[in-house]
Amino acid sequence: MTDTLRPVVATSELAAIGEGHVAYLRRMSSDDIRAKFPAAKEIQPGIDLWALFAADGTPLAVSDDRGSILASASQNALTTVSIH
Repeated sequence: MTDTLRPVVATSELAAIGEGHVAYLRRMSSDDIRAKFPAAKEIQPGIDLWALFAADGTPLAVSDDRGSILASASQNALTTVSIH
């Protein structure tokens, strides 16, 4: 049996896939949000929120309403995927 060569994708190349076209939606605690979104330091601790990230992990938006996050993505022509 021979070994099959598989293409290797660099981390930076993988992060760029979907750039400007794909964003991911993730439910997070307000404590985690404050760590990812520097401007969100005043959010009350212990709240579940929705966050939208670019394909490369750049934070884009945060809300307590999933629908508003999806609307924001749609307005910016981003296809969303959900991260569990």
